[in-house]
Amino acid sequence: MDKQLIHQFIKNALAEDVGDGDHTSLSTIPSGTQGKAKLIIKEDGILAGIELANEIFHEVDADLKVELLLKDGAAVKVGDIALTVAGSTHSILIAERLVLNCMQRMSGIATKTHRIVSLLKNTKTKVLDTRKTTPGLRYLEKWAVRIGEGVNHRIGLYDMILIKDNHVDYAGGIANAITAAQKYLADRNKNLQIEIEVRNLDELKQVLAIGGVDRIMLDNFSFENLRAAVELIDGKFTTEASGGITESNVAEYAACGVDFISMGELTHSVKSLDMSLKAY
Repeated sequence: MDKQLIHQFIKNALAEDVGDGDHTSLSTIPSGTQGKAKLIIKEDGILAGIELANEIFHEVDADLKVELLLKDGAAVKVGDIALTVAGSTHSILIAERLVLNCMQRMSGIATKTHRIVSLLKNTKTKVLDTRKTTPGLRYLEKWAVRIGEGVNHRIGLYDMILIKDNHVDYAGGIANAITAAQKYLADRNKNLQIEIEVRNLDELKQVLAIGGVDRIMLDNFSFENLRAAVELIDGKFTTEASGGITESNVAEYAACGVDFISMGELTHSVKSLDMSLKAY
């Protein structure tokens, strides 16, 4: 966990939500009131975000007593209690929605990812996330993918060179894009992997003739062409399939022999896992 990043996220989220005060709690509950609450799982899945929840509670109020009953990555079922918290009721209620929003979304992502990983368990293929994340929540969403046993692709624009179709078209072709990327890294003494996206077998053949990359992304290939592409590459480069891949067809893509499958739906359209925080 990157604690500095997490604490900045929590501060920003609380500022957005609390403003100049939780006036509902302040007006209805006497100052100094103490209470307890438990986080109840209301849907089967994979738990994620419980470590983050602990940080949120303690950022709100260092005196809150939090007991984590389950761990991130645990398989949970309806009725399970993930954690309990005790202390100032005002503090518990301030933390409540942020804890739930984060844990529900992260658990939804982890659950989805875990299902995909299970579908690929008898193949060599691993599932990757993408940059199709919620602005401001990328760290949390990619953390949830890892909890679900998926693999993080690049975190942002800064930690890998990924030459996609627009880059190729603006650069004036595949050869121009690859050689320019190599020169850029050499001139700046930067050590970044280079991946290039190809849209068809002709573009793949151009890349194979030039070389100089670490990974080839095979975008929106048919199963027949994907198998042909893997055969042409013949282990010389890491392979990644992308585009139009869903839970219903991911196993068929993996059967084509690619090393990785990238799936935007791990993060961009996932259903949150239902849970609630209840006083007791």
